[in-house]
Amino acid sequence: MPTEVIEHREAASATPRKLSTVRGRQDVLFRAAARSGGTTVLLIMTLVGVFLFVRGFDAITDAGTAFITTEAWSPNEGNFGIAAVLFGTVTIATIAIVLAVPLSIGTALYISEFAPRGLKRSLITIVDLMAAVPSVVYGLWGFLWLTDAILPIAEWISTHFGWIPIFDVDGFEPGDPLSTTTVFTASAFIAGIVVGLMVTPIASSIMREAFSQAPVGEREGALALGATRWGMVTSVVLPFGRGGIIGGTMLGLGRALGETIAVYLVISPVFVIQPNILQTGTNSISSLVALRFNEASEFELSALMAAGLALFLMTLVINFGASMVIARSRSGAESEG
Repeated sequence: MPTEVIEHREAASATPRKLSTVRGRQDVLFRAAARSGGTTVLLIMTLVGVFLFVRGFDAITDAGTAFITTEAWSPNEGNFGIAAVLFGTVTIATIAIVLAVPLSIGTALYISEFAPRGLKRSLITIVDLMAAVPSVVYGLWGFLWLTDAILPIAEWISTHFGWIPIFDVDGFEPGDPLSTTTVFTASAFIAGIVVGLMVTPIASSIMREAFSQAPVGEREGALALGATRWGMVTSVVLPFGRGGIIGGTMLGLGRALGETIAVYLVISPVFVIQPNILQTGTNSISSLVALRFNEASEFELSALMAAGLALFLMTLVINFGASMVIARSRSGAESEG
């Protein structure tokens, strides 16, 4: 064979072939719809952030860095900030997540791994329906029933663990018959429990979906090697569902940070940093907006928008961080593949 032909064939084989994809009409329409949907969501989020920044610009420039460090809220007098309400928001959300995460994981594991088949469908329906209950219902339940029911528990915690600063309550002396339990009402602890029970169904549904997608081959392999049912869950299901656990937790945290009506009905608003979670008085950014919006002056309305911007940025950072963690986890990678 001539040398020129061999060289031509070698050069042709070294050049990668160009592959062309022929997309049908349905693929093109779906691709356009998906792109437009994603772009619309990002555009709406950007517009919300811009709107809050523009409306809150006057208050931000007037307060400066004191907007983050000031506890009082008197915009018309020039003394205002979100230190107290930001601390209360984080405190309530933290209590809610501490309660909701174990409940969500336990519920999701029982439904996906241990519940009888006939009972599983009923439990899934009940949990999904609980996620759809309006927040005002939870708030009324917390205000009318949970507050009185939780007072003995709060008193017991303060009596036995009051040496821990967060469980100490000013004005309460254990064993003093003149001490009243009213110092435990409308606290961050009660609000956190109400919000925690609100976010549990949402987080549980996400975790259950992740657990149910654990590979059957790995499940059977663990059992074949002699693992118990619980051993299979800890070695296969939980590691595979790590992304779902993180995603459900972060989604619940975002819901807890922004919850308004339920918190507003339960708490007694104060504008001081309240580190004692069992003691009466706390606040949150969303409740502050709901409380002051109708009667706010033009400048106070700007301050409320600035507070909303702070909450918006905080939830945005949390959700982006959660998405990055999920993308690096096993189940997140599987879902993207």
